Amino acid sequence: MTHLLEHTLASLTTWATAQGESKFRAKQIARWIYQSRVEEFEEMTNLSQEFRQTLADEFSLWTTEIVKHYCADDGTEKLLLRFSDGNEIECVLLRSGLRRTICISTQVGCAMGCVFCASGLDGVVRNLTTGEIIEQMLRLQRLLPSTERLSHIVVMGMGEPLANLDNLLPALEMASNPAGLGISSRRITISTVGLPRGINRLAETGEQFSLAISLHAADDTMRNELVPVNKSVGISALLDAADDYFAKTHRRLTFEYVLLGDLNDTPEQARKLVRILSDRAAMLNVIPYNRVPGLPYKRPEPRTLRSFLQILMDGGINVQVRELKGDAINAACGQLRRQSLREGNSPITSLT
Repeated sequence: MTHLLEHTLASLTTWATAQGESKFRAKQIARWIYQSRVEEFEEMTNLSQEFRQTLADEFSLWTTEIVKHYCADDGTEKLLLRFSDGNEIECVLLRSGLRRTICISTQVGCAMGCVFCASGLDGVVRNLTTGEIIEQMLRLQRLLPSTERLSHIVVMGMGEPLANLDNLLPALEMASNPAGLGISSRRITISTVGLPRGINRLAETGEQFSLAISLHAADDTMRNELVPVNKSVGISALLDAADDYFAKTHRRLTFEYVLLGDLNDTPEQARKLVRILSDRAAMLNVIPYNRVPGLPYKRPEPRTLRSFLQILMDGGINVQVRELKGDAINAACGQLRRQSLREGNSPITSLT
């Protein structure tokens, strides 16, 4: 069966008209799925019984099973989802005030090789399809009561989003469509390790996505150690692409900086950050490391964190410290999948 969520609104309209139905049927189907949160085609009561049966015969709505569902005291919820091929990914719902933010994945694993990240420890297995990306959104949406709706999306889970733009962009199109989830593109953040070609392509879409670039170091020597893909990119080329994105979208950039104790938390790195970011319209998001079992990295000492932040603020950098959420449920993406692998749930490992 075809996964219905692989369809954009345009392609669903084409399919509906080929069945002899009116064009507006596509929007009706989308609203049932994205807004009314139906679980089965039979619940789409403003469609004829015959058309509902046609949908059921041709399409599947769900391709995943929820393997694990964890809830933290701070309201964070995390799902480990398994696909029919045995591969697993993670996605997260975060609650903060009135915000209902979801964090979604774009790949099974990751090829970028960031040394401190659980997602890439076993490399990349495959890209997620458009439907598989959307299904995460819908699974997380269904954790909310009917009186609440999703407000923000961060594409910051497993995988490198810019390495899977062909499948990600149609998914975000449905997320922002009024007939879909209706989330403005300005409330969608795409996080990247920094692939200039992907950043340039994203800029050309004309969408107002927020861009978060995982910097993690202020010079190539340190970044090559922490983010191996930097050896083929370099900070200078990355910053040029970021500047071009800002020029075309006028969206303030966010630079992510995971702070690792006794490694990239030195005063020297802080001063270098001031030099490369002080003239840019950017926010620096400092993230004290979320420990990953089996890796040697640690969180910085509170005194070191305060000193690091003070140097940045004295240098005029717009900085914030990300609040740690979901630590008790391994909310850093990749941790639940690795735990599942250790327990013997081996996925298909062929690369794509």
